[in-house]
Amino acid sequence: MKLLLVEDEVLLSKNISKGLRLLGYAVDCAYDGEEALELYGLNDYDLMILDLNLPKLDGMEVLRRIREQDADFRILVLSARNTLEDKISGLDEGSNDYLTKPFEFRELEARIRGLLRRNFTTAPSQLLCGRLRVNTASRQAWCGQLPVELTPKEYAILEYLLINTGRVVGAEELIEHAWDSAADPFSNSFRFHIHSLRKKLDEAGARNYIITQRSHGYRIQAPEERTL
Repeated sequence: MKLLLVEDEVLLSKNISKGLRLLGYAVDCAYDGEEALELYGLNDYDLMILDLNLPKLDGMEVLRRIREQDADFRILVLSARNTLEDKISGLDEGSNDYLTKPFEFRELEARIRGLLRRNFTTAPSQLLCGRLRVNTASRQAWCGQLPVELTPKEYAILEYLLINTGRVVGAEELIEHAWDSAADPFSNSFRFHIHSLRKKLDEAGARNYIITQRSHGYRIQAPEERTL
């Protein structure tokens, strides 16, 4: 999943983005309201974490402008404005959730998970494909009853492929949701993670679940569910 973090406090932004990347999220950072809107227009994000006290363009105005274009994009306000009136105003303007500073990182991550789960049409925290099962709350994967130990990046790839089970996902699209914007779809790093994920799934018993469609991308599908 790819997130846009809009926070003008550089140290706080670094700490939040580092923690989220360790959990497997791809994170781009903006440090003012104008940069936030520019990145939002250029990239496909799953969620925005938005501070309100921003230079150049106030966060509330960023929220209003995005809502004029997109009623469904998920926005989590993270702000030092902590009065009841501030929270009501933020929610009324269209934020999906409102978390005040100071905050616990675990709560921030739980709020993010809760908002992202609204994407799924399967059970709220379960993604299934044949013998594969992923719990999006604990960010763990199993093949049958056997746990599959994945790195955060491998998990991010698997989760996005499972969300799009049966559909071909291009390398650029996969990178947009599992890497930050600086990633190269033709780099050795990208290929390494795909190869490593395939190997782990094969060893766990989910052999040949990830299929390469030459010149198109990747799709995941259980062999027994494929049609000839």
